[in-house]
Amino acid sequence: MSDTEMTGEVKIFSSADPSHDIWKQGFQPLEPIFKPRSVAVLGATDRAGSVGRSVMENLGVFKGGVYPINPKRAEVLGHKAYPGISELKGKVDLAVIATPAPTVPDLVKECVDAGVKGAIVLSAGFKERGEPGIELERQILSHIKGTRFRVIGPNCLGMMNPVMDLNASFASKMAQRGNVGFISQSGALCTAILDWSFRENVGFSSFISIGSMLDVDWGDLIDYLGNDPHTKSILLYMESIGNPESFLSAAREVAMTKPIIVIKAGRTAAAAQAAASHTGSLTGSDEALEAAFRRCGVLRVDTISELFEMAEVLAKQPRPKGPRLSIVTNAGGPGVLATDALVRVGGKLAVLSDETRAALDGFLPPHWSHANPVDILGDADAERYAKSLEVLIKDSANDGVLVVLTPQAMTDSTRIAEDLAKRAKNSPKPVLASWMGGEGILEGRHVLRQGGVPDFSYPDDAARTFQYMWAYSENLRALYETPTVVDADPSLDAPDRLTAYEIIREALRNKKTLLSEYESKKLLEAYRLPTVRTEIARTPEEAVRLAEGMGYPVVLKLLSETITHKTDVGGVQLNLTDAEAVRKAYERIEKSVEAKAGPGHFDGVTVQ
Repeated sequence: MSDTEMTGEVKIFSSADPSHDIWKQGFQPLEPIFKPRSVAVLGATDRAGSVGRSVMENLGVFKGGVYPINPKRAEVLGHKAYPGISELKGKVDLAVIATPAPTVPDLVKECVDAGVKGAIVLSAGFKERGEPGIELERQILSHIKGTRFRVIGPNCLGMMNPVMDLNASFASKMAQRGNVGFISQSGALCTAILDWSFRENVGFSSFISIGSMLDVDWGDLIDYLGNDPHTKSILLYMESIGNPESFLSAAREVAMTKPIIVIKAGRTAAAAQAAASHTGSLTGSDEALEAAFRRCGVLRVDTISELFEMAEVLAKQPRPKGPRLSIVTNAGGPGVLATDALVRVGGKLAVLSDETRAALDGFLPPHWSHANPVDILGDADAERYAKSLEVLIKDSANDGVLVVLTPQAMTDSTRIAEDLAKRAKNSPKPVLASWMGGEGILEGRHVLRQGGVPDFSYPDDAARTFQYMWAYSENLRALYETPTVVDADPSLDAPDRLTAYEIIREALRNKKTLLSEYESKKLLEAYRLPTVRTEIARTPEEAVRLAEGMGYPVVLKLLSETITHKTDVGGVQLNLTDAEAVRKAYERIEKSVEAKAGPGHFDGVTVQ
């Protein structure tokens, strides 16, 4: 699993710190963070506009003990203040740290020595600042190594557990209680979604800003929420995956029982660069992540609205057993829009069976569409809708039904919604609705939602949601697949483990965390995995010689120990058909890299 951009490079991961895996030994170290009996705020103050004051105010409804730590104050907002955490030895479960980054390592050590179980570090100024911040993180890790002390953050908004009335963050409001566990790598996005959740009446079991994941990562939190009885679904906003092994292991186990839905930012090089600027982490190969999500049962969506819509839909509706959708509508245009959206995302429009077509002929007007989408015409009443839905639910040629309504003069949208909710309740396949319009259909939409039928303002959104449901079903099915065991082909050579060992040893000797594309392919070849032949050229003439030996056309790619995103510096030249084209491509790459990145970044090219 690569944690780099799409260049074919491979990231080298060292063994995980044993202190990060204590939960596997039967102890859940995140419990004191999410369900503390007492909280200390390091950096607590009554100064208006400060993070320390915001945290203290947010802890005002917490029923446990609250201890402000500030050597310059006797009290903070009515709470007795303490000069240091050591004075509260054994009394504190959770520390919230809101002090400048350089002070944090020593404060973490004091917390560990005082018997505190865990910390949320709100402070910024760590690896997103470069080497000085990375050194601060190293110091923190050295203090918690070998202990059960856990850290969320740094550079995060904080965490809320609405079930416990715990708001250990500097957000402006407390999240409403609900059954959604939400984790975000962006604190600013947390605040925006929090505001949105009040308007849409969405509640949370946990609301977590994970920050730059110095210690607690996706895998830890997925595992915790997977065991939390208050959490029914887990939603993630992800910029970098961090430890892939931890994420994949936890997701594969939890996805069996709870939906895990993710927005993964950084699909493009520009977005990846933006994410790295405030998390300090590369966002990961998008293609590799896409495959990994599918393989471990995680559903990936593209927008924030889809994130929460899918949590609602998967909670209310059965999963489809295939990609075929039938559409019922009283207007042709919306049916066409839904069909376009469905097909574009990989779904299929169901073909009506002969039995279904005959049944519909029995009660629909002669001019109905006689195909899917099933246009039951603009004068359709509640009975026509109800009978059509009943027939389509029974049709084995589809895997789900979308019912679209537009407000015509003779359309009773509320009664149609009541009939639809009644029939959908016992349907073995998903039923979605799109009630289009304004004030006139609001009561009908309310009836649908109360009846457990997901309703969408636009039919194309509903169609895309159905395809997401099918993708989720497919992802879960893959979890149960068992690889076929076959006898090894005796004609194949055994893996060249010595070569593989030398490649990794040389990389570690040079303190590299990334294998280049060339090294990665040589590693795969050592294990007899097929790759595109790739060779290194240090001069234009050498590139021409290698190209002629391989046969045209060829591709030239930048070889560089310092540049990861090759395309950003003009480092990829495609479809080179002769020696002159290869020579000019080599020179173009060299000049482009020097112009855009400066001298010292060009080490040659790979020919493939």
